[in-house]
Amino acid sequence: MKKPFDLNAEYQPEHFKFSEKYQKLADKAIALYPKGKQQSAVMPLLDLAQRQVAEEGAKATPVYGGWIPRAAMDHIAEVLDMHKVKVYEVASFYSMYNTAPVGQYLVQFCTTTPCWLCGSSDIVNACKNHLGIDLGETTKDGKFTLMEVECLGACVNAPMIQINDDYYEDLTAASVVEVLEVLAQGLKPQIGSQTGRKSSMSSAGPTTLKEEAKKAKVV
Repeated sequence: MKKPFDLNAEYQPEHFKFSEKYQKLADKAIALYPKGKQQSAVMPLLDLAQRQVAEEGAKATPVYGGWIPRAAMDHIAEVLDMHKVKVYEVASFYSMYNTAPVGQYLVQFCTTTPCWLCGSSDIVNACKNHLGIDLGETTKDGKFTLMEVECLGACVNAPMIQINDDYYEDLTAASVVEVLEVLAQGLKPQIGSQTGRKSSMSSAGPTTLKEEAKKAKVV
């Protein structure tokens, strides 16, 4: 699960402000809502703050990933003219928002029933052994954080994990380590199924509309 929400932790920066790039995106998000209803943009602005921090973290030494400092929440509250506690409530409720520092690559394991039945425990153990950390911990170089989460909605391609914005599916203990090794080199692994499965079709191939599948070159 997500790390504890500590507004007064030592790692909290004193200031936050959207960069020119992210301010433009924030303005666009706010403009989607009627005048006087700008508070509805709180979720997209929290996401933008997290992404800005991630970009800054990728250039830092050691590196770190996207999270939302208290200063960012306070800034969003000011921009949207809402009480700070309302922003804190949203940020701390949804698991997609990180309210404490995480690694450059946030590895989220689905361990609910479908993934568990397909071997998610082996996936978790392989990552823990390879990186030398436990769930909720971050590697010393700041690159990886391991986190257990609820269902990520890719049950048919279980076991799977989410790393930052990407899904990696049909995993084995060996293939998940390969994904980590590629990321550690600063490269981009193949996202989606690691066995070549097309979308969510049967692992044995199309079971219906077979001629159409051939025409579409999905088999």
